[in-house]
Amino acid sequence: MDFTLDFIQIFGAGLFYAGPLLLALILLIIVLGVLVGRREGWPIPDAIYYAFITATTVGYGDFHPRSRSSKYLAIAIALTGLLLTGIVVSVALHAAGIAFRESYDLPQIKQELHL
Repeated sequence: MDFTLDFIQIFGAGLFYAGPLLLALILLIIVLGVLVGRREGWPIPDAIYYAFITATTVGYGDFHPRSRSSKYLAIAIALTGLLLTGIVVSVALHAAGIAFRESYDLPQIKQELHL
């Protein structure tokens, strides 16, 4: 249980410190989505939905851009989403590493494993 609590605390702190960057990336995804939506004639909620479905690489296919410029913006949305996801995963891995080191006695584990 110590590991889980340590992880949650460290992960939350990491997201807090990365927050301005994450927020900027989220806002960029929204702006790019709205631009695609204007070019394609979609309502704003649909454009934002499309942007986040594209950014998370889910891609249901219920909305897809038809114009060339919208397709280029879709690529920018996808790359921004990959960057956003990569940062969150990086913060999570860092938090897990620290929580593991704090929660477990590594010298004792190495001795038990005969390393």
